Amino acid sequence: MNNPTKFIATRGWLLGLALSLLLSGTALAAEPAKKRSPRIPTFPIVEMETSAGTLVFELNGRRAPMTVKNFVEYVRSGHFNDTIFHRVIADFMIQGGGYDADLAEKPSRKSIPNESGNGLKNNRGTIAMARLNDPHSATAQFYVNLVDNNMLDPSEKRWGYTVFGEVIEGLDVLDAIGAVKTGAKGSFPGDVPKETITIKSVKLRK
Repeated sequence: MNNPTKFIATRGWLLGLALSLLLSGTALAAEPAKKRSPRIPTFPIVEMETSAGTLVFELNGRRAPMTVKNFVEYVRSGHFNDTIFHRVIADFMIQGGGYDADLAEKPSRKSIPNESGNGLKNNRGTIAMARLNDPHSATAQFYVNLVDNNMLDPSEKRWGYTVFGEVIEGLDVLDAIGAVKTGAKGSFPGDVPKETITIKSVKLRK
């Protein structure tokens, strides 16, 4: 014979469990949803407005996913706004993304892994990550190649400098920046533009 007391106890336990689940579900629903970072396109287009004109880059998130993600996060945070091209070497490259007009270095996030073996070359008009001798020391600073600089590409004996995109509009602006007069300024012994080249803003093109 079935035990009615056992049945009632079991039913009460089930009702209690259902009520508990209902209340916990209500509590979870009441919690604010976690804010997700906006998705980064595979080939984002970036507009860089400078005091010399506008440079437009197409980034390659397929070949350099970690580097592009890092760069886009700096763009979205406004890190590059009102920085300068602090190093310009004719027939070589222009470098920026790390200093303001007073040549004060901006704080950056932790460094990222080197992705220089991605098949992209340091050819004219490409954008790549600047770094120290440590191959995995790139943070926010970048450079744009004025000419083909294949000695910056990786080889069997060395790491290279990670290329992650190219200029698709504004090569004339690139050349104009590359032709400015430079010299010593602040703690820099040379290669600083005598007339400041400001990066006014950097944004993703919608």
